Parts: sequence; structure tokens; C-alpha cells
Amino acid sequence: MVDPALASRLQFAVTTVVHIIFPVMSMGLAPFLVYFTWKEVRTGEALYERLRRFWTKIFAVSFAVGTVTGLVLEFEFGTNFAAFSAAAGELFGGPLAVEGMMAFFLEATFLGVFVFGRERVSDRLYFLSSVMVGLGTWLSAVWILVANSWMQTPRGYELARESGRLTVLLTDPIAAYANPRFPWMFVHMQNAAVLSVALFMAGVAAYHVYRRRHLGVVDGGNLDAEFWRATLKVALVVLLITAPLQVLHGDAYGRHVAETQPQKFAAMEAVWETDSYVPEYIVAFPTSVDDLLNPRAKDIFGIGIPGGASWLASGGNAQAEITGLNEFEGSPPVAVVFWSFRAMVALGFWFVLLAFWAGYRWRTGELFEDRLLHKALMASSVLGILGVELGWIVTEVGRQPWVIQGVMRTTEGVSPGLTGTEATLTLAGFVGGYLVLLSLYTYVVGRLIRRGPETEDGAEPTLPDRERDPGIAPAATEVSEDD
Repeated sequence: MVDPALASRLQFAVTTVVHIIFPVMSMGLAPFLVYFTWKEVRTGEALYERLRRFWTKIFAVSFAVGTVTGLVLEFEFGTNFAAFSAAAGELFGGPLAVEGMMAFFLEATFLGVFVFGRERVSDRLYFLSSVMVGLGTWLSAVWILVANSWMQTPRGYELARESGRLTVLLTDPIAAYANPRFPWMFVHMQNAAVLSVALFMAGVAAYHVYRRRHLGVVDGGNLDAEFWRATLKVALVVLLITAPLQVLHGDAYGRHVAETQPQKFAAMEAVWETDSYVPEYIVAFPTSVDDLLNPRAKDIFGIGIPGGASWLASGGNAQAEITGLNEFEGSPPVAVVFWSFRAMVALGFWFVLLAFWAGYRWRTGELFEDRLLHKALMASSVLGILGVELGWIVTEVGRQPWVIQGVMRTTEGVSPGLTGTEATLTLAGFVGGYLVLLSLYTYVVGRLIRRGPETEDGAEPTLPDRERDPGIAPAATEVSEDD
């Protein structure tokens, strides 16, 4: 018989991992759409209209699928974690209700104007609709992260017993909703979303630039070439800003975690015994073969920077003491947190390297000629979203065994009447359903990307037409020698 708590945790993890893809796409695309719309309204150039139309389609698809998958998460608080909802519903339910009533409806209402109203409203109102859609998207993140950050660093509450049941009472809304973790999570998440979409756009644009050169298509004066080159340039500008910011902010965020959640920080660094001058392991493995699959293995062989973890925790003191996991009651699956953290950090540094590489090629005039760079951008197009997933694993798994840090254990929040069979069946159902949704989303977005933007007269292009690339001589002899 499967433990209902374990099955419920797996179900919430699976649905969250899939769902988070779509809000990341929406939140990350929103600033780009505002920019394209502003340029279209200000200049009247067809290029910005095509950019706005094309990326709005992907935004709309992401918004629709994200709405469906997000509703399931809220239902799971009732079906799988009813004890948590009953105990903390007064405090936790407020932000979720505001998110649904204010942010979601703001976004959904103006999205209708933004998608269908270009010919029906004035330029000023149309631009306002793009801003409102973006504002609604980001406000959704505000309220979701208010609720989640409170679970990480709970403030403004009192514990009580009602009929023998633990209850969390809201006593100070400002302290609760403006808790210490919220600004760190919000900045890190929003920057990660914009960074992820910039990588995605750069990868898509690089694919078309690479493909056109591979087919021997000359780009001079062609609207499609202009479209993808503009996409690549805009994405790289954003990437050059967001990639370094994410690394710098992540470093400071790590110190905040060390101060407010020392147990999670110890899991991120696999520190079991309280010690000073703790190394920052680049890689680490259990010394026993029997421990390779044991997430709680303690004896490890590691290669690291002496004092690096102490330096990271304190902000510059390599001799600083780090409290080990043995000092806490319970601990998360250390291997999952340890490796997720390292993979996320490695991706962050790769994004910085990729941004400066592309920036250098742009400066030297070889941005559209460097085929190795194009391949790297294509390969990295979804790595930003992978980085977000890894960050959420560190955040959520690293908090275990607590559903509310230091207040309520995850096992105490599971629905009392839920059986292992029921939890396992719903887990299997959601895994299947979410895989189908993800496959459909991937197919639709992939097809939009392959087809590319609309033609100049607004008609949908066909794949054969795009392959032939009308109006351009596919002269292989005009392809550069490196082809």
C-alpha cells in the first residue's frame, strides 16, 4: 500500500512541474509584447506588428493551458491536503482568492481586447490593453508568491487549537503578506521568467537563421529574415541584462536562505555536522556504492572550494559556521536538493557565458554568421525553463519535512480520510492527463514556430511556401564558404 502522503506529494510535484512552464512563458513574454505593441503604435512599422502578432499567439496558448493546469493545483489543496487547508485556510486562502478575482480577471479581460481588438479600439487603448495583460500576469505571480513565501518564512500569525485541531490565525496581515521571503522570491522568479523567454526566443530565432543559411537562402531585403534577426537582437539585449542579474541576485538570495532557513541551506550544501570553513562542493558522491541511491547518504567524496559554502552563507567570511542537518528535526532528501541546486547554478553561469558570447559576436558583426553560436542558442532554448524547475525543486523539496516551515509538517497536512489507493489512482490520472496536455502544447507551439510569422498581407503561411521562400533566389553559390 502506497503512503497517501507520499503519493500526494508526488502528485503535487508532478502537476506543479508541468504547470510552472506556462506561467513562466506568460510572465516572460508579457514585457516583450508590451514593447512590440509600443513600437508598433509609435512607429507604425509592419515589423513590430508581425512580432506582436506572432508572439501573442504563443502567449495565448500558454495562458490557456496554464489556466487549466493551475486550477488543478488549487483543487489539490482540498482533495489531498485538506488538513493543511483547514488549518491555514484563513491565511493561505486570502492571497489565492485575490489572485483569482483581481489578477486573473484583469489579465483575461484585457487579453480579449489585446488578441481581437487591434482593428476595433484606438492605438492608445490597444497599448493600454497590452500593459494590463502584462500587469495581470505579474500580479498573479505576486499573490501566488505571497502565499508560498509565507509558507517559507511564516509571520503575522498565532497558533490555536479548535476542537483539538491545529489552526493558524492571521493576526498581522502586513507582517504575513510582506514576509521576509517574498521580495527575494518575486525578483528571482520574475527575472527567471523573462530570462527563460529571452533564451526561448533567441533559440527560435537562431533556428530560423541557421535553417535559412542551411537551405542556401539569401536574406537581403526579405521580411522573414528581418523578422527573425529582430527577434534575435531583442532577445539578446534582454538576455545580456537578465542573465548576470540572475547570478548576482541568486548569490544574495542564498545568504538570505542561510539566515532564514538554515536547514534548507545545509541541504543545499549537504552539510550534516555543524562546522566552519565548509567547502563549496562542485561535485560530491557517496563513498559507498550502497549509498549511491540513498538520498540521505552522509559519507561523501567531494571536490570543492575550501571555505566556499561558509563564504556564500555569510557573504564573505570563509570561516563562518554553518549549522549541520543533524541539529534539526528531520531533513529533506539531501541528494535531490544538493544536485538540483548545483545544476541550477551551472545553468545560470552558462546563460551568462552564452549572453556575452552572443554579445561579442554581435559587436564583431558575426551574430548571424556564427553557426556554432546558433547551435548553442537552439540547444539552450528551453534550458531557462529547466533552471526554473530546478529552482522550484530546491525551494519546495528543501523545505521538507515542513509544509509550513517550523509550524506544520507535510504529513500533518494530508487529508485525513485519503487512502493510499485513492492518492495513487489520482496520481496516475494526473500524470497521464498532464503528459497529454504538455504534448499538445508542445505540438501547437512547435507548429507555430515552424510556420513562422504571418505573411505581409496578414495571411497564414504554409510550410511548403515557407520552404520555397518566394521572392528569394535559393542560390547555393551565394552561401558563404563556411556552409
